[in-house]
Amino acid sequence: MRAHDGQSRLGESDLGAALGERATLVQFSTAFCQPCRATRRTLADVAAMVDGVVHVELDAEERLALVRRFGIVRTPTVLVLDAAGRIVTRAAGAPRKADVIAALGRAV
Repeated sequence: MRAHDGQSRLGESDLGAALGERATLVQFSTAFCQPCRATRRTLADVAAMVDGVVHVELDAEERLALVRRFGIVRTPTVLVLDAAGRIVTRAAGAPRKADVIAALGRAV
């Protein structure tokens, strides 16, 4: 996962869901993406382990405006948001649980 400039934000209106109290894990997926399934499990597990963290999965094909806005070029892509919705980290491909937990450390 790579650090982000923190200038870009996503809000509840962008996500169609509430932000986490401490952080939000945003996953861009597509219907036939095999690594997206593994990513879904990993992010859901981490969100269940860490209080105040939520996982939101977005269908990239249905959310093309966000895909373009944030330059999403492959799925899965994961954005880690802080409590204010600022992007602090992003990664393309299926992340390891340890990497997600480390990225959350920068967000909270």
